[in-house]
Amino acid sequence: MTQIVIWLIAFVAIFFLTFTRWDSVSPSLDRALPGLLKSHGDNRILWGLSLAVLGATVLVRPVDILLTVLLAVIIGLIGWKLAGWAMNKVDLH
Repeated sequence: MTQIVIWLIAFVAIFFLTFTRWDSVSPSLDRALPGLLKSHGDNRILWGLSLAVLGATVLVRPVDILLTVLLAVIIGLIGWKLAGWAMNKVDLH
């Protein structure tokens, strides 16, 4: 129960700060994200909710997030190496 209350408080705080300071958050997002995901000043509610959920979860369960990111990186590296190996095996000429 305590974790839920802390998560909700963090969620509301992060969402409020993101929503009210959108003019400074949006350019930071645009610099960090690839072209397809750039906000260009739009989607304040969508990005505010996304950042609030991610931020609150990182505050409450940091080890889970760290392990998830680590697992995603390992899977990505394995996929990258397999794709490189497969491209070396394929004769494109």
